[in-house]
Amino acid sequence: MADLTSISSQLAAILPADRVLTSPEDLIPYSFDGTATLSLRPQAVVFATTTEEVSRVLRWANESKTPIVTRGTGTGLAGGSVPSTGSVVLCLSKFDKVLELDRQNLTMLVEPGVTTQMIYDQAHAAGLLYPPDPGSMKISTIGGNVANNSGGLRGLKYGVTKNYVMGFEVVLANGDVVWVGNKCVKDVAGYSLREVFIGSEGTLGIFTKILLCLLPQPVAKKTLLAVYARMDDAAETVSAIIAHPIIPCTLEFLDRTTINCVEDYAKVGLPREAEAVLLMESDGHPAVVAEEAEIMAQLARKHGAIEVRVAETAEDSLRLATARRAAFSALARVAPTTILEDVTVPRSELAGMVRFIQELAKRHNLRVGIFGHMGDGNLHPTFLTNEKDAEEIHRVELAFQEIVTETVRRKGTITGEHGVGLAKKKYLPESVGGLNVEIMRNLKRLFDPNLILNPGKMFDC
Repeated sequence: MADLTSISSQLAAILPADRVLTSPEDLIPYSFDGTATLSLRPQAVVFATTTEEVSRVLRWANESKTPIVTRGTGTGLAGGSVPSTGSVVLCLSKFDKVLELDRQNLTMLVEPGVTTQMIYDQAHAAGLLYPPDPGSMKISTIGGNVANNSGGLRGLKYGVTKNYVMGFEVVLANGDVVWVGNKCVKDVAGYSLREVFIGSEGTLGIFTKILLCLLPQPVAKKTLLAVYARMDDAAETVSAIIAHPIIPCTLEFLDRTTINCVEDYAKVGLPREAEAVLLMESDGHPAVVAEEAEIMAQLARKHGAIEVRVAETAEDSLRLATARRAAFSALARVAPTTILEDVTVPRSELAGMVRFIQELAKRHNLRVGIFGHMGDGNLHPTFLTNEKDAEEIHRVELAFQEIVTETVRRKGTITGEHGVGLAKKKYLPESVGGLNVEIMRNLKRLFDPNLILNPGKMFDC
């Protein structure tokens, strides 16, 4: 590891001095990400804006055995960009250009610091669609999205980030630069290294250019909100819609706690007495959208919805969509600390899993709001707590351990879109099995023999 007293001068020899931070007050904003209760101050923060700069930083880090933690805008919710002991944070938020929009091949080439919203907006302006839409899309960067294989509200129909990554330039731990993938729709030459790097959370390499796949923009969209007195009825509606079969663009839900927090925050007209609401959205050809919306409304009523609202204007659609997109912000206003978790179960287990979490909250005397992507089984139990109350945080930890155990028992996974990072690494063997973790360790040692890239995340080597 580089000597602390000389690290500033060494980094200043690699990058312009104004892109190297070492003073304690400058380092504070980079000592944490969006994950509650996790923080550690790095030795330094550096900002790279070219592939060559990233390569030079990694060559130096590999030779000096200095840990490197890559960071975008710090929106992660699993502690993936929280600094490790003695680390240097490599921030790519200024590495933020859209390099190419290729309409003939429906691709976009971007740098890692471009925000997801910018990608969506530029595609939309060209009559195209970039579907992944994580909740933090206005500020999250594409490099972090790819590193964590982020999901979003449209994941049921369109999939997650990995489904739209055709290739990328990645810098390895020793500073070597590799290009993986191409613009070909079909390519089965050799091992799929894309799958190895996507979701690796900065532990195998650092993305410096990303080639994304775009889709034609849907011509029409219809948004509905169904209100339920019982969570089971909402879950049965989801099963009926999927079995029909209809795959909506979005199929989201909020529980009563979340409904009331959203209504306090955004005042979008949600029924406070409801046990659950479903937000349903169909997109595509106008005739298909109209038919799917009518069928979904019928199925909702058939399975116990006490009210179904159909958005008649774009403004109505936006207001209903806000009910879901505002969930985390609304819950975050209620208590000093908001711990947003992320587990996924098969759709058939959804209602039972929600009941389990609600009962667990009562048993541990905790306030928990539950919302998420009901169409794909992804739940976000959100603990409203206070990190300064050690006894309450201990109850939160006990409760989440129970959630993990129950999720695995129901053949689910400990994370559907946030990643493992620091927050969930102790649960990874329970979720995927010890042999799978050992295979991951072997890959880590192959790509990063000096263990400098985001050490301690996902698992210990």
